Amino acid sequence: MSINVNEIVLHQITKSMEDERVKLHTVLRDRLLAISPEVEQMMLQLHQAYQSKSKAYAVFNDDSVFAQDLNRFLEQSCDFLEFSQKATTLLANELSQYPFADEGTLVLCHYNFLATDYLFIALLDSRASMLVDEQLEIHRTKYLDISQFDIAARLNLTELALDAKSDRYLTFVKGRVGRKIGDFFMDFLGAAEGLNPQVQNQCLLQAVSDYCAQADLSKAQSQAVKKQVFEYCKGQMSGGEEIELTELSATMPTLNEQDFVGFATEQDYGLAERIPPVRSALKTLTKFSGSGKGVTLSFDAELLNQRIFWDESTDTLTIQGLPPNLRDQLQRQLKG
Repeated sequence: MSINVNEIVLHQITKSMEDERVKLHTVLRDRLLAISPEVEQMMLQLHQAYQSKSKAYAVFNDDSVFAQDLNRFLEQSCDFLEFSQKATTLLANELSQYPFADEGTLVLCHYNFLATDYLFIALLDSRASMLVDEQLEIHRTKYLDISQFDIAARLNLTELALDAKSDRYLTFVKGRVGRKIGDFFMDFLGAAEGLNPQVQNQCLLQAVSDYCAQADLSKAQSQAVKKQVFEYCKGQMSGGEEIELTELSATMPTLNEQDFVGFATEQDYGLAERIPPVRSALKTLTKFSGSGKGVTLSFDAELLNQRIFWDESTDTLTIQGLPPNLRDQLQRQLKG
């Protein structure tokens, strides 16, 4: 798959100490980068790295300065360079309010991938490494870390143009270092959380469970339906696609003369037509799992009350037929 870079620029945010306070500065390019195979390769890697990250959805607030500047660019009232310079200054001003303020290289890119226009924004760290030149001399060098980044957002410009009321045109990386990181970046964008994939997945699971229950299916029949749902969702995840509610419904049996999408709409579960799959939530369709106090357990749901039995009164699981490798370990320990 190829990526078509329309416009791209790099700016820097640097820091210094002034009166024992961190002061941020911007280093702004005065022209866009030339589009080259190296640039397109870098953006393809950034695109792929972003695709693999855990993301949340957002929408612009009415008073978003960033959105106003973006709109001027889209309406061609300003060019991409001017828009990017304003965005970098805006980010530096927002970031300077936080004690964890740090420097980095800001990438802003307008590109097209699979007939969809995107605006990509990421603050990348620099890493130090060693370089061996043609004379086999060793030099210290710096490079951009384009695989590990936590401060990034992407706008689906095509979706935004088609539906300004969409709640999924803007995504951002859900950083692992605490909400304060996400908060400052959301404030920079002037955005608030939109579609919540975790909630959507939980509502989908509840709808599937209720759909089976209202048809008085046996436990085995219900589990078979849930397995069908999981197989479809797993296929969508593998292909990097979202769950299409109508498409999912077509893979499921019609119960009580009503298809699943009709049932979900009638019962008003608030499901979107397209749902980003969340693996950790969907796996509960076919598995029970949990960990704590040094114990980790995971088993297929269909084994409950067949090989695995739970006594609620004593909070005890009885497992009949241990996995051979686990049994071997226990036997070796017993002999030892």
